[in-house]
Amino acid sequence: QVQLEESGGGLVQAGGSLRLSCAASVTIFRLNMGWYRQAQGKQRELVAGITSGGSTNYADSVKGRFTISRDNAKNTVYLQMNSLKAEDTAVYYCKADTYFRTYWGQGTQVTVSS
Repeated sequence: QVQLEESGGGLVQAGGSLRLSCAASVTIFRLNMGWYRQAQGKQRELVAGITSGGSTNYADSVKGRFTISRDNAKNTVYLQMNSLKAEDTAVYYCKADTYFRTYWGQGTQVTVSS
């Protein structure tokens, strides 16, 4: 069983920054990890992913503004979000892919005021 705990969400003005953290209850060095978000009334969507080898991918809407990273020693994945826009407002979820199944965190709210 993998437990994921997100933190770092909050209310920020447009143009501001936030850093989200996702702490895992297990060692993550073999796991592909990702951040997803779900805005009210919309489907959950990929924001950024990072493989066990460190390769990253981003949604077009966040390229150049968001950075995903991982610290395997701390079993933590981060999402640095800069130049935030109102349309980034959503609940952000951390995801971990194991060989057997996918695990999700409970989510953290990010609200960007314009």
